[in-house]
Amino acid sequence: MVTLEVCVDSLEGAQAAVRGGADRIELCSSLAEGGLTPSYGLMQAAAALPIPCMAMIRPRSGNFQFQPSDVDVMLADIDAARAAGLTGVVLGAQAENGGLDLEILSRLCSHAQGLSCTLHRVIDVVSDPLKAIDDAVALGFERVLTSGGQLTAIGGLHTIAVMHKHANGRLSIMPGSGLHGGNVVNVLATGVSEVHASCSIAVSQQNCLPESIEGGTHIQCRRAETSGKKVSDLRAAIAKYSVIA
Repeated sequence: MVTLEVCVDSLEGAQAAVRGGADRIELCSSLAEGGLTPSYGLMQAAAALPIPCMAMIRPRSGNFQFQPSDVDVMLADIDAARAAGLTGVVLGAQAENGGLDLEILSRLCSHAQGLSCTLHRVIDVVSDPLKAIDDAVALGFERVLTSGGQLTAIGGLHTIAVMHKHANGRLSIMPGSGLHGGNVVNVLATGVSEVHASCSIAVSQQNCLPESIEGGTHIQCRRAETSGKKVSDLRAAIAKYSVIA
């Protein structure tokens, strides 16, 4: 059975993911910035959904090298995820030497004891992803989200296959980035048992704040919203592959 995780940044998106057949939700804010920590209110609302929800714990956009003040915020956000009743948290931190920041991650994972832990795509920027997998196993992570170090998971297929073989069942390698119903079979062929996608579409909205003040009151913008149909299309492709395999 292949697990489908869908990342969302709104309650409406989470509900669409459930309707489309997602097995698990990664709950974020600001997916346009790669995903940041969701609000406590969104955590509480998502906890009432009928599938497991994991909260992204990332206090700011940019790189994954965090200051002590960032870590304090992340520890408090882990507490918030637990208090809200979520299933787990999604973590990551990079050291100046290019590898995982084992000191920070050890603190975060210890603080998250009792919650499921996913290592996020920090693994796509570390100097040695295979060593990072070993470190993640030692830290107690259950899965690693990765695009194989490339812009999309399809571009990183070879590395994903190598990572999956190296993990050898010690944790799950979960490909993500750019996956949809038309290409998910390519990553499933590597042998992975979990996949991750946003399943989003661009939606036009009115009366947004302008990026620069040029006059006018009706500004149009576009934002990405979770598509229940794209989730169901992805779910169907996974189910079809599972029957054939």
